[in-house]
Amino acid sequence: MPLIRQGGQMHYYPHNIADYRKDTSHLTLLEHGCYRQLIDQYYLNEEPLPLDETKLFRLLSARSNDEKQAIQNVLNDFFIKTENGYVHSRCDIEIEFYRDRIEQASKAGKASAVQRKSNSRSTDVQRSFNQPITNNQQPITNNQLNTIGHLVDDFDIFWQHYPKKTGKEAARKSFNKIRPNIEVVLEALNWQKKSEQWFKNGGQYVPNPATWINQHRWEDQPPEQITF
Repeated sequence: MPLIRQGGQMHYYPHNIADYRKDTSHLTLLEHGCYRQLIDQYYLNEEPLPLDETKLFRLLSARSNDEKQAIQNVLNDFFIKTENGYVHSRCDIEIEFYRDRIEQASKAGKASAVQRKSNSRSTDVQRSFNQPITNNQQPITNNQLNTIGHLVDDFDIFWQHYPKKTGKEAARKSFNKIRPNIEVVLEALNWQKKSEQWFKNGGQYVPNPATWINQHRWEDQPPEQITF
């Protein structure tokens, strides 16, 4: 189970019931409660418990002599007294594992953000040096794309122009995997939608969008015009 941190503190940790019962079968019910409270405090602060037992009793609201003795028993059985406080080896392993996951997630998030920014810049530069996307022979500018809505996404541009609207998510998955040049895609669609084959029987022979993408049909060549 994942470890969860909220507001700078760990609010969740894994609890293996079988292991816990095996290691704590000798504890009284009161000691069980004290042990769980001590572990909660340990994970919450991600640091050893204070050596000052008076402070520790107050943190756990231990008031009776039985409660205080139970805490001392648990400390003696499961914690190691060091100059930095009472430490728990299993808790330290879980905390270290959690911090590693947080660091990895942070690095992955930063790398993903940099990649998205790089892809965005590459797309903008590519379109500025290539023939602009057109719709009914009129250039589609960035402002026009924004007013239409999701057309800033290449797949959505493809989907708007493709004549057969079926299997959208399958097509999106294929498109995002292959990532064809949208200008080349639109140029191919421009002549293919006018082809005799796609006109037959009300578009019966138009490939499904995902099939068209997987077969790289934008690489097809328009038929030659034969004159006599």
